[in-house]
Amino acid sequence: MSHTPRSPRSRTVLGCGLLLAPLIAMGLTGCGGPSSDPLAAKPYDAADQVAFSGVGEGHKADPDKPLEVTAKGDDSRITDVTATDSAGRYVRGELTPDGKRWRSTVPLAAGTHYTLRVSTEDAHGAPGRRTIGFDTTGAESRLRVTFGPQAGTYGVGQPVTAELSAPVKDLSARSVVERALKVDSQPAVDGAWHWVDDRHLHYRPRDYWPAHATIDVHANLEGIRVAAGLYGGPSKPLRLRTGDRIEALTDSGTHQMTVYRNGQAIRTIPITTGMPGFDTRNGTKVVLAKESAVRMTGASIGLGNSYDLMVYWAVRVTWSGEYVHAAPWSVGSQGSANVSHGCTGMSTENARWFFDTVRLGDIVKVVNSRGAMMTSFDNGFGDWNMTWDKWREGSALAAGRADGGNSAESARLRPQV
Repeated sequence: MSHTPRSPRSRTVLGCGLLLAPLIAMGLTGCGGPSSDPLAAKPYDAADQVAFSGVGEGHKADPDKPLEVTAKGDDSRITDVTATDSAGRYVRGELTPDGKRWRSTVPLAAGTHYTLRVSTEDAHGAPGRRTIGFDTTGAESRLRVTFGPQAGTYGVGQPVTAELSAPVKDLSARSVVERALKVDSQPAVDGAWHWVDDRHLHYRPRDYWPAHATIDVHANLEGIRVAAGLYGGPSKPLRLRTGDRIEALTDSGTHQMTVYRNGQAIRTIPITTGMPGFDTRNGTKVVLAKESAVRMTGASIGLGNSYDLMVYWAVRVTWSGEYVHAAPWSVGSQGSANVSHGCTGMSTENARWFFDTVRLGDIVKVVNSRGAMMTSFDNGFGDWNMTWDKWREGSALAAGRADGGNSAESARLRPQV
């Protein structure tokens, strides 16, 4: 509730002291009986003693304005106020010391039904009660959230994404949004959201997801005030699962790829990566797509008509066109030299095995290449190339706070006591 109920005003009672002991012995009462205690009386209807600001019969409240309750007259005061929404959540508020006015201290939700209960007392300390229900107006602009990827089973490197229907730039507004975005996993892990830009967020754990985890994503943003004139809208929850922990370590220096399942090496494959001038990017990448056949041309990388061929068993790891794929034309160099235009090539047999082994979200890590580092967000999922401390700096809630868990998990989503 908003505050501790007040005790009745002190009253002077005369003529009872001498009769108290005899009456108790006789099992009787004196001085008017139990009804003389104002707290024992049934609360009276306090409709004439309180006034509401912006709330009335058939009138919807503006969620951008505070809710106010005022005691009318000199002989009554407010002792307690509770305002709850249809889900039972409380609205915080403050009561003046003289009990004459109560005012909400947090915004109401848009398009929501509330129940307001007011307790009063009159000049004699008798309790009064007034209960009303009211609705708030709907929002002109609704902020909607779309989560990604689609429901399904993914590798342990798959980030969760959130796309907003409108840009959110202000830090306080971002904090409201981020508090409402919930990611729960079994087993539980420590994770955080990172604002990629004004409309996109990514969520990842400190380390990769556990193998065979269940990840539930949802938003409690509907009706919540994000900024002036902008309120949260409905969103569809998402459930993901992870499979085995599959990691492919691509060493451009030794020309070998070693594939691990749950920490155990299951295959080592001779490979070729990017030649000088077309060096394969270093860093941790995430499988984005699997294409059994894809057309590759020299024109796509600025080499004109130098080649045009169908490539099989292609596993995409960047949007710009870096794949792990079958390269039967370079078998003689696989395991000894880097001769590709940036992709990781291997024999058709090994490429088919790799294609069948990995799933979207699995990890492909490249080391010892002379290429640049894989960027974090603009060419696929390079999220894991950012340190955990740097990642947390991109959170509206975690930035600047000691790392001790997900602060968003403990934040309240609606105004509450």
